[in-house]
Amino acid sequence: MNPGTPSLLRGINDRAALDLLLEHGPLSRSQLGELTGLSKPTAGQLLSRLVDGGLVITSGNTHGGPGPRAQLYAVNPDAAHVAALDVTPTRILAAVADITGRTVGDYELRTPRKAGPDAVEHVVHALDGAAASAGLGRDALHRLAIGTPGAFDPGTQQLRYARHLPGWHDPRLLDRLAEAVGVPFDVDNDVNLAATAEMRSGRAEGVHDFVLLWADEGLGAAVVIDGRVHGGATGGAGEVGFLPLPGTPLVREVRRGNAGGFQELAGGRPVLALARSLGLRASTPQAAVSAALTTPGAGDELLATLAERFALGIAALVSVVDPSLVVLAGGVLTAGGNRLRDQIADAVGSLALTRPRLELAGVTQNPVLAGALHTALAATRNEVFDTIQRRTASSTARPVTRREP
Repeated sequence: MNPGTPSLLRGINDRAALDLLLEHGPLSRSQLGELTGLSKPTAGQLLSRLVDGGLVITSGNTHGGPGPRAQLYAVNPDAAHVAALDVTPTRILAAVADITGRTVGDYELRTPRKAGPDAVEHVVHALDGAAASAGLGRDALHRLAIGTPGAFDPGTQQLRYARHLPGWHDPRLLDRLAEAVGVPFDVDNDVNLAATAEMRSGRAEGVHDFVLLWADEGLGAAVVIDGRVHGGATGGAGEVGFLPLPGTPLVREVRRGNAGGFQELAGGRPVLALARSLGLRASTPQAAVSAALTTPGAGDELLATLAERFALGIAALVSVVDPSLVVLAGGVLTAGGNRLRDQIADAVGSLALTRPRLELAGVTQNPVLAGALHTALAATRNEVFDTIQRRTASSTARPVTRREP
């Protein structure tokens, strides 16, 4: 292995400093030196490079303590901005964040179902609305991440597993989006993005193998292996609504229309139907589960039945993936709180050979949007932060003669 060149080492130190500033907020030269192990003069040179590159700004002074106050440094929030969209059949939530991760603009576009909805028009409208809310034009955005139901098949570039999302099945949709938005973008499954949010700032921080089960109107799962979301050959990993389970009709030709499996056991409509059969009146499955918590008798029966149903699906996943953690997310599961979680955990313990830890989702405020922002930020930070390293390397690097063995 060739020893690191000075420019390479400077680049590594610069990136480490930027990551520490993102993690800790404003730091003095001394504080940064302590965290990186660099001397004060080296830390000072590093900060000067990053300030000159526009990636770091001065941010006031330290307060309190003896001696003179030290200058603080922070990542320049205006170094880059990203956007994210959370798409459902009835609305698009949009947000813009600066490179520090702070949300600086948001927008909601209602998209009622109608004849010939245009997905590209909706995306551009929502994106421009969020950018305007942040006081920016679309051309100021570095990257966009979009979360949708289903997934785009890597081979065909077409949306699959989301027949209920009107206007998103045009074979040229991704090409049309690229032409219209004029910003590099990624599209991912909404539940996968919720799992990304849990990895970054939720219950799955530091967890390398876990499953996130999402239950609302529909069911979905994200499978994370070795710290990476597993999408599968066609993007369909985690489409557990199609999972055949005991107590549900066995449906052939599910690609033509699925009226069985896990979805018919624990999806939104079955949950609401079960609640009403027990005398619990509610307009949504989430409301039904919330009502069950304060309704002895019928509520107890609803929670017990749902615990068994969800445990069946989780046990099937656990037997294949063997995760250390199962995160329970979505309106139905989070509405049940710790009580429903504990009942599901007990049922899983009797059904599965291994017994993973079950936790309620830690990111409950727009988790799909949060995951999309994390995705866009990660890519943008790599791109923008590496710019200063390339600039430094090109100005200081000298040719290296390699000897063949």
